[in-house]
Amino acid sequence: MLMRYTVCRFLEERGFTVESASNGVEALEVLTRLQPSLIVTDLQMPKMSGGELITALKSKPETAGVPIIIVTSRASGFDESEKRANFAIYKDVDIDAQLGKALDAVSGKASTQAAGN
Repeated sequence: MLMRYTVCRFLEERGFTVESASNGVEALEVLTRLQPSLIVTDLQMPKMSGGELITALKSKPETAGVPIIIVTSRASGFDESEKRANFAIYKDVDIDAQLGKALDAVSGKASTQAAGN
């Protein structure tokens, strides 16, 4: 929950309108109501993992092209070869600096909204 708050606050401070979800199932529900320009997701979530959420997002034409930033911990066993996301940041390293770098990396695709965990 603290990580979600930190990410949401960071994005809001940079002009994003943020919709938050506590798990992948809830994120998919939120995405039926809006078309985000950026999705930030944790890989470890209850009910539906971040990997499962990304699979669902990539299978839908309306969300397949939305930039995705993965939030994970180094200890999670995250596979750095994961190419379905545009960027990965680690919970156990300076989050603000990493989020800034991730936003710079996807800045051509992200504009005013973000959704996810």
